[in-house]
Amino acid sequence: MCMVCGLPFASPRVLDFVDVQCGACRDQGPAFDLARCFGLYGGALRQAILRMKFGGDERLAERMGELLLPPWQSLGAGREFRAPLLVPVPLHPSRLRERGFNQAEWLARGVERAIARRGAFALPRLRTNCLGRKRATPPQTGMSLAARRENLRGAFDVTDLLAVHGREIVLVDDVMTTGATLSACARVLKRAGAGQVMAIALARATPQFPDLAPFAEGAPVD
Repeated sequence: MCMVCGLPFASPRVLDFVDVQCGACRDQGPAFDLARCFGLYGGALRQAILRMKFGGDERLAERMGELLLPPWQSLGAGREFRAPLLVPVPLHPSRLRERGFNQAEWLARGVERAIARRGAFALPRLRTNCLGRKRATPPQTGMSLAARRENLRGAFDVTDLLAVHGREIVLVDDVMTTGATLSACARVLKRAGAGQVMAIALARATPQFPDLAPFAEGAPVD
């Protein structure tokens, strides 16, 4: 996999290289420092994410958040003296009113609980009010990486400068496709003075490993 964004590769030939990076990270690296996902967006994992996201299953979401413990461990977060901040990717207020919940926040609560149970890491502080989404954006399904970056320009802002200044931050989301959303969040956090910004997500959607099963009705990736 790419050592920066965690994109899995279909060919084992990449093992011949010491510093393995995907084309997007080589050409124009993301604003985040590191990203890791639990699995590929397909099969049972995809169905569980859709049930959580469009069925509003909070209990399932927090249980699935516990699956983010291995990606958290692989980041090496919390090695510094100060515990990192756990920051879910925010929804725009209009989308939050429509949906009634932020699935990324549910996932963050689940992984926070799993980390606390392990007791081997600096316990992160979950912060849901330091990053906001100030502009509603259309769904990004089918967009190129360049189009996604343009779509997200100016979409996020930091709402609590003191909270993020100098802190290690781990962003949490459900599905990562190109990483454009996580990168847009990381960019504004770093401009606000954040230190290292990393990211974890449940699933990685990638054309290298397509899920050929039919999509559930009315359930696009956004």
